This record gives sequence, structure tokens and C-alpha cells, in this order.
Amino acid sequence: MRIAIINISDAGLTAAPTLQQQLQAIPLCRDAVAAHWHDYDAFIFIGAMGICVRTIASLVEDKHTDPAVVCVDTQCQHVVSVLSGHVGGANDLTRDVAAILGATPVITTLSDNAGLWALDTLAQRFGWSCPCTQLNPYIIPFVNQEPTALLLDIRDRGTDYLERTLPSHVTLVSAIEAITPDRFKLAIIVSPYIYPNSHAFGGSPAKIPTLQYFPRILTLGIGLAHQASRVQGIITDFHHHLEAQNLSPLAIRHYATINLKADEPVVKQLQADGQEVLFFTADQLNEVEVPTPSDTVAQHVGTPSVSEAAALLASNHGTLLIPKQKSTDKDYTLAVAIDNQYLRHGHIEIVGAGPGDPDLVSVRGRMMLEKADLILYAGSLVPKALTDCHKPGAVVKSSADMNLEEQCTLMKEHYDQGHFIVRLHTGDPCIFGAIQEQMAFFDQHGMSYHITPGISSFLAAAAELRSQFTIPERTQTIILTRGEGRTPMPEKEQLHLLAKSQSTMCIFLSAAIVDDVQRELLQEYPEDTPVAACYHLTWPDQHIYRGKLKDLAKIVHDHNLTLTTMLVVGEAIDNRQGLSELYNKYFTHLFRKGE
Repeated sequence: MRIAIINISDAGLTAAPTLQQQLQAIPLCRDAVAAHWHDYDAFIFIGAMGICVRTIASLVEDKHTDPAVVCVDTQCQHVVSVLSGHVGGANDLTRDVAAILGATPVITTLSDNAGLWALDTLAQRFGWSCPCTQLNPYIIPFVNQEPTALLLDIRDRGTDYLERTLPSHVTLVSAIEAITPDRFKLAIIVSPYIYPNSHAFGGSPAKIPTLQYFPRILTLGIGLAHQASRVQGIITDFHHHLEAQNLSPLAIRHYATINLKADEPVVKQLQADGQEVLFFTADQLNEVEVPTPSDTVAQHVGTPSVSEAAALLASNHGTLLIPKQKSTDKDYTLAVAIDNQYLRHGHIEIVGAGPGDPDLVSVRGRMMLEKADLILYAGSLVPKALTDCHKPGAVVKSSADMNLEEQCTLMKEHYDQGHFIVRLHTGDPCIFGAIQEQMAFFDQHGMSYHITPGISSFLAAAAELRSQFTIPERTQTIILTRGEGRTPMPEKEQLHLLAKSQSTMCIFLSAAIVDDVQRELLQEYPEDTPVAACYHLTWPDQHIYRGKLKDLAKIVHDHNLTLTTMLVVGEAIDNRQGLSELYNKYFTHLFRKGE
């Protein structure tokens, strides 16, 4: 934001420089506000509210065009959102300024104070289109918490937010037929499909106000005749093809075509209209399988498909919503696709649970757990408390007594119902997470999945040991490995070979074979090398036992430690020696002589 600061009190002598630095704001005198009213996105007044109001009173026109105005009181105790709270960003700026000054934000907008969505900023926030310019007929019943239906035809960052923060008076529905006047006074829809703004839902003559947002998620692949002359007519035809399938032109994300058409008049006009156009080579398009290839197209441009292949490529090999369409004038072809990530089909999120403490799961991981329809967690390794945040009605099951086939069958059953599934693994799932076989199953069945990383137990070990595992001039390498038990180790990764570097070594899943582990490590590490056996890291029953390498096996046996034990070996454990010397060696140039 372009921000101006108007200092009208002595308090501003302290606050203004801080805000200028933190917000990259420009100082401005009060008399210059009128002349620069539309040159800045926001004005911050430091002083009395009355002076602020009198300064801007004659300048206020419309919340959609007025800049944000914030006022900081003379004691810098309160920051007040004065003008353009939602649309202009004054509410967010108020929170930012208050955080910088350690003040209290004062926001009077009803939706903010009630914890409700700001309907007038959702489109801008999530990159949606909203053709409605007068939102008060929808905002009023919404903030008054009238029964509201929410219909989501797609999944994106914005719809995830709506589902995660669903107010108590809003009901998520799966079909338009469920929105009936006897149940709802307002409908909110997020969809690329066209629904009437006012609709007689359920066959009733009563009409429900309907606010619709169009997410920009459609890709239009286009093929063009050379120097096609009816430029605007062709672009209008594009829109008509969408509308014929009840898809809105407002949902267009970008166009795509072959790079040979970069200078065509239609392409130039689309770009002039602010549309993004992506270009692909004939070789790239040639690699895409399409339903309607053309030998004629191949003869002219070197690939059997332009419109369909370009649409699929630009949508990350998504789904065709409209296959190739030809114009009656034979001057273009059109195909429409959507990236599969936006479809509300089943999805599996493999989530790293972290080392055990529910507070150590990532923010993203927590969000995944909160919206999951099925949580399948590794019960022998993951505390059930991590799943306590599940939404009402979610299925929560431990996989401890299930084999791989049973786990995959359960996940596919839910996937085929369009459910969101979380497969919860301990630590980070990519480190001894046993996810390879599951991903092979997902790939075999064409299932959508993604991995959310987690905090590994070796990081928890460093934290709980209060140790830095890399020590300057001592060890700069951390080895993550396991001993050779039922799972054979590659010959080149035998422990005694890895131990040659005497790096910090974190050994997973090896407490049961600790005698073998100790014997191999002693081939390279000195017997007095520090070790730690870390049991149930960050769990309520966590225990950490320190000692020397020569006593590692005894430590594990004496305390009956199990597979959920991390073994750490290396001189980095509890190392505090030599750090001041190293610091002085490398940073003495920062200090003046004598200080």
C-alpha cells in the first residue's frame, strides 16, 4: 500500500518515524491531504480524531474509491479504523499499526466484531470475480445472522477458508435443490457455473437473494485461422460457448494456444483486454493425448491438436469441460479445461504429525485435520490427541491393527465418495514414513494426493537436548539412518561406514538392536562420545537418558526402551566448548577497539 502519515500531535514525533520505517510510509502535512487524496491507498493520522474527521469530511465519496483512513490517538494507546474498513483495507492496516505500536486496535465493523466473513472483500482476497456491485442486500441479512446456504462447486484456497471458518448460521449444502425458502434467507455460491442471482429454489415462488462468486479457474485452449478478421466477434463467441454450457466467462483464468499464433489479432486483443495468454510449442502439444486429433491441423502446424492440447497443458493435464468446438466460419476452435485441483473430488493429504506433541503439528497440517472427512492415523506411533481437532461427523480410525490392503481399501471407499482424507504419519512422512506403497496404490488408481511435511523427531531431539547438531569446525553434517534389523541396509550404508565421519548421527527405529548398533559405532567413534536415548520425544511420558557411547546398550536395556526411541550420537550433544572463541574469531571486525 502507498501510505501517508499525517502527524498532528507531539506524540507523532516518536510514533511517526517508527511507522514510516515499518510501513515504508511517506510523511505528509495536514494541508496537503486534499491535494493527494487519490495519490495514496491509505492515510494514518496521529492525533485527535476530531482533527482527522474534519480534514477528510469534504473528501469522502465512496467506499469503493476512498482510501483507507486510520487514526492513532495522542497517547498511542488506540488505533481506530476510520474510513474504508473492508474494501479500502483500513481494518487490516489498523491491526498492523496497532501491532507495531503495541496499541489496541479499534474496529467497529459488525462482521469483524462478530467474526463473520467480509462479503465485500472475499472476491479481491481470493482472486474471484463478483459481478454484483451493490452488496448491501446480501451483507445485511448475513451480518444479522439470517439462515444462509453455502454452495461450493469447486475447491480452492478461498473455499477452504470458508469451510474452515463456517459461521453457526451458515449451512454447507451440496446441491442447488437443497436451498429452499423454508430453510434459508440467503444463498452464497462459489462456482464457475452460472446460477441466477435470484432463483425460485425448490419450485417455490418465494425467491432467495443469492450472492455468487466466480473463481478464475477455467482454461480456454484456442486455435485460430491466420489473421482472422472478426476479432471481437470471435472473443464474443468464446463467451457464448461457455454460457451455452452454463459456465461463466468471469471464471476464465487464462487462454492458451500454440506459439505460432502469438501475433494473431485475436491474441493481441485478449492481451490488451488484460487476459493472460499462454503459449506452447508444437512439440509440447504433440505430447498430449486428446479426444479429437486432426490430421489437417497436424499438416499445418505440426501437431494434431491445438485447442484441446493447449487447454489440457495449461490446466496441468486437467479435465476437459468442453471438448473441441469449431466455429461456423472455420476461423477458430475452442476447448475448455479445468485443473483437477479445483474439482471437489476425493483427495488424500499425507500429513506429518510431528514428534508427538499436538502443538507441534504444522499450521497447514492442523488445517488439513480440521477439514478431513476421514482421519487414518498411525495409532502405534501417533498420539490420538492429535486428531481431537476433527470436525463433527468425521471418521477417525487408527491403522495400528490394519494391514496395507485394509488401509488402502478404506481410503479408496472414502475417496470414491468425494471425501477429503488425511493419512496421518509420525514425524515427517518422508523419513521412514512407509508411504511409498500407499503412493503406489494412489498412482495405480489415479487418486489425487499431496504431502504436508512435519517436524521430524530428530529435530525434536535437538530441541529437547538443547543442542545444536552442527558445531563450527567440529561437525557440519547430520546423518539420519537406522540400524539393520528386519529391513536390510544397503551395503554402502552400514553403520560403521557412516560412522567414519564422526558426524552427528540420529538413529531411528533401532532400540531393539542397540547391541549391534553400539558395536558398529564403536568401530569409528571414541567410546566416550556423548550419546542420548530419547524416548517418546515431546509426548507426556518423554524421557531422555544421556551417557557415553560405551554405555549406550546398557542405557537402553536398563530402561526397557522401545522402538519409539531416537538414538543420538556425536560430540554436538551438549557441546558448549569453544563457541566464544569461534565467535570472536569470525566477528571481531564488528567491534571497535576497546569495546
